[in-house]
Amino acid sequence: MLTAVELTPKSLESYRAVVLPGVIEAIREDARALAGARVLHVNATSYGGGVAEILASMTPLMRDLGLNADWKVISGSDEFFGVTKAMHNALQGHPHDWTEAERALWVETNRKNADGWEEYDFVVIHDPQPAPILGLLREAGQTPGGKWLWRCHIDLTDAQPEAWDLLRPWASEYDGSIWTMRQYVRQGLPDRDLFIAPPAIDPLSPKNVPISEAEIAAVFDRYTIDGSRPMVCQVSRFDPWKDPLGVIDAFRMARETNPGLQLVLVGSLAHDDPEGQEWLQRVFDYRDHDRDIHVLTNLDGVGNHEVNAFQAASRVVIQKSTREGFGLVVSEGLWKGRPVIGGNCGGIPLQVIDGQTGYLVETAQECGMRLRQLLADPAECDQMGAAGRELVREHFLLTRYLHDYVRMFRTLAGMQPSERG
Repeated sequence: MLTAVELTPKSLESYRAVVLPGVIEAIREDARALAGARVLHVNATSYGGGVAEILASMTPLMRDLGLNADWKVISGSDEFFGVTKAMHNALQGHPHDWTEAERALWVETNRKNADGWEEYDFVVIHDPQPAPILGLLREAGQTPGGKWLWRCHIDLTDAQPEAWDLLRPWASEYDGSIWTMRQYVRQGLPDRDLFIAPPAIDPLSPKNVPISEAEIAAVFDRYTIDGSRPMVCQVSRFDPWKDPLGVIDAFRMARETNPGLQLVLVGSLAHDDPEGQEWLQRVFDYRDHDRDIHVLTNLDGVGNHEVNAFQAASRVVIQKSTREGFGLVVSEGLWKGRPVIGGNCGGIPLQVIDGQTGYLVETAQECGMRLRQLLADPAECDQMGAAGRELVREHFLLTRYLHDYVRMFRTLAGMQPSERG
């Protein structure tokens, strides 16, 4: 059965100082008609990765608006999460030879999680792992009430056709779907109530609140990082799509003209990502005992506070992905006033405006060249960082995403569109 996630209360009012004028009032006005509605978010893990981070803040804020919102995660074996990780990779374009046993494990695990289903007014199912739940309830003769949304956080533009063929029949069951970008929407999915809503960061989370120099110094001391020397970082899961080996290549190129440069690679190992440990070892091997390259994970005690310190202290934040649904870490870096060098893929160009808030790159060599350029020009770094922070304030803070959900629920409930747009 699904497992409920414990939530820490949050207040929308506390965001007033960091958002644009009128934002709080507009959200509350639109949410008033939804008061008392039961809302459920379902995903694969309560920690590690952007979806879990968003739901940890989004769900309590929905409660603050008067909605009875819950967050639950699916349970499954290591083999199940191995299959869903393969599906995630295949949906981003990596070939995989699918077996009937893999499909059966995915479906049957979801069938067990659907046992004892409770009724909600709005259900949001996140990504492929729990996607079959709605269809399986109907197969079992149940008529689950409420409106159901499937939220896809993945870039499906180059999806393996076989993987999409597995997912599409289940995703088609939903009343509507939510996508980060229009380009991600695959053929064969109904156009009804198709919403475009990029993710966003929580500016008041421990990862994004202002952090003092003393706090940064304490984190650096704990992980033996030299605070007197320049540092750059990438924060992401350890997997091939984040190209950590390419980041190391770019760093080594930049260090040729910046001998004191340090690199911090930070990643979270989550239980729904079984290949993370394998890629972590590959990074260790590629680092080859280079003392200027610090490779850290949540198993080393690195949490949101530490990530905040690394991003805030970086001269430049890197996100050299080759596939990226959105890339919350890009917005995190920009929010801290740092320019971001990002892979020219997925949702990164929504945030990295090339030449204005950072640079978009295709290769490790290009990344290294841009890194050299920014390290040689502190004024350019500051100018890009300031522009990036304002871009995030306007478009990529959690309050905007919360308002998107309120509007989507209103649409599904047949209410009139918001007068404020």
